[in-house]
Amino acid sequence: MQNEISEARVVQQYNAQLHKDLAREQLARKRLHNEMEDLKGKIRVYVRIRPLSKSELDKACQESVFKDGKLSVVVKGIGGPNEKKVYDFDSVFAGSEGNTQSDIFRDTKHLIMSVIDGYNVCIFAYGQTGAGKSFTMIGAADIGNCLLENGEFDDLAGITPRAISELFRLLNEREAQVTYVVEVQMFQLYKDNVEDLLKDNKKKKDNDDNDGPLKITLAEHSPTGLVYVDNAVSLPALSPADVMKIFAKGSQRRATAATKMNAESSRSHLICSLVVKLTNRRSQQTSTGKLTLVDLAGSERLDKSGATGDNMKEAQSINKSLSALGDVIAALTSGQSHVPYRNHPLTMLMSDSIGGNAKTLMFVNTSPADYNISETNSSLSFANRCKDITNSVAANPAVQQAQLSALKKELNKLKKNNGNSSGNKGNALARPI
Repeated sequence: MQNEISEARVVQQYNAQLHKDLAREQLARKRLHNEMEDLKGKIRVYVRIRPLSKSELDKACQESVFKDGKLSVVVKGIGGPNEKKVYDFDSVFAGSEGNTQSDIFRDTKHLIMSVIDGYNVCIFAYGQTGAGKSFTMIGAADIGNCLLENGEFDDLAGITPRAISELFRLLNEREAQVTYVVEVQMFQLYKDNVEDLLKDNKKKKDNDDNDGPLKITLAEHSPTGLVYVDNAVSLPALSPADVMKIFAKGSQRRATAATKMNAESSRSHLICSLVVKLTNRRSQQTSTGKLTLVDLAGSERLDKSGATGDNMKEAQSINKSLSALGDVIAALTSGQSHVPYRNHPLTMLMSDSIGGNAKTLMFVNTSPADYNISETNSSLSFANRCKDITNSVAANPAVQQAQLSALKKELNKLKKNNGNSSGNKGNALARPI
């Protein structure tokens, strides 16, 4: 009997090891697949599930959204109390382990190098109101003071300040090879109108070049391949601290309000961009990359948020703009020849960030509560569609032109060398057969 028990334990341990090996192999296969998709230019989608909020605990809400492994999300109660739906994404963050602000950025920072290489990079957060988008993108620390004197970040600092710091770290590493200029812009979309958060509202001078209405030029119609906003303020930055101060100034003017779903609900979309222009010290070749950081206002149901008056109009405007974003996603995933970027200022501003020439990372922030299960499922379904978008990932036109010029020089050099050697019959290359 004792021998049989011992044998059973050995078999149990062996089965447990097999399950671990299988899980490891499945994870490796998924990672390889995702890396292949990334090479094709697929939008990468990360999901972050926040803890139950105080209001959800007060309502005695139950958790219905769970992380399953590193790449999957399970939503329980969709279609019935005992039914569940499983979504697969590029990465999933939940709980207390591996879900800190630094953990989130660790899986994000590799994209910043692409800005230096001359690509458009966009990181944006999507989800219902109160799901934690602003916490992920901006953080709960004061953005103007979240970078400490020792070079470390406040634990609550979000992706935006960390990405800015990483960008300048990479630029400074290459200072012996290149010179660079970084220009910063910051907009909010409030009630369907674009507002420049860096423009001084004081009385303008007669010779002020930026004193005029904002007009957006789509990326496809811009000579640089980047979205251009006429009469927008663009401020230079020489360090992460410069950018933090600029963003802190602009963030003070962003529209927020308290609702039943969120004590400090963002009532506008926030779009921050850094355009990086690099010049090679030796060849004088130039390239341009762009980092766009977007904190979208959350979709909301008026019966839940309790929004009335101006807040209700804000919510309707937010939902309208997110619907326009959905139309762009639908057009890109179905391969339509016409993508309706012009349907809303939000999609116009993001026309160089989704589709076309861009590397894009989307964060989907969700509530775990059964009370929000309908909105959570909608967000995850939308994110699932986003995974099917294939961007035409290529360097910006300026980079492509520099590469083309280098190739032409190399070709001319080869032709010249071939011409010089043609006089020496003994050393001439034979004609290919």
